[in-house]
Amino acid sequence: MLLVLTTGGTIDKVYFDASSEYEVGEPTVPHVFRESGVTIEWRLEPLLRKDSLEMTDADRAEIRRACVEAPEEKILITHGTDTMSLTAEALTGLAGKTIVLTGALAPARFRVTDAVFNLGLALGAVQALPPGVYLAMNGTVFPAGKVRKNREAGRFEAV
Repeated sequence: MLLVLTTGGTIDKVYFDASSEYEVGEPTVPHVFRESGVTIEWRLEPLLRKDSLEMTDADRAEIRRACVEAPEEKILITHGTDTMSLTAEALTGLAGKTIVLTGALAPARFRVTDAVFNLGLALGAVQALPPGVYLAMNGTVFPAGKVRKNREAGRFEAV
């Protein structure tokens, strides 16, 4: 069984007008998984609904607590991209857990988005990788602590 934790971020944003008024909406993972024909057993736990720039150490502690307490060994976390690498680092050291964080540079509700591709990559990665913490973005899986977001280029890269 797979646990999907949602924490907010662009992947779940809903925009209201051209001036960038938005809120973090309901998780889009169930829709994406259904439309993609995902058949593995999974459980959704919406944990937070925040832009990752608003994430605090207390929020990261809450995400870690949810991972520790989860009976599942495989955990996929949707997260805002700006501080995803910080959260990944905060989750390291959980024995027996494979945790993959992913997100999107454009909301899943947009016609052109990287959300579906990134979720598919993360879903495959969480099933195939050994225990540890990883980020799955832009067609690449990165180990926690060895990745950063390059805002100018609009992608993640190894450090």
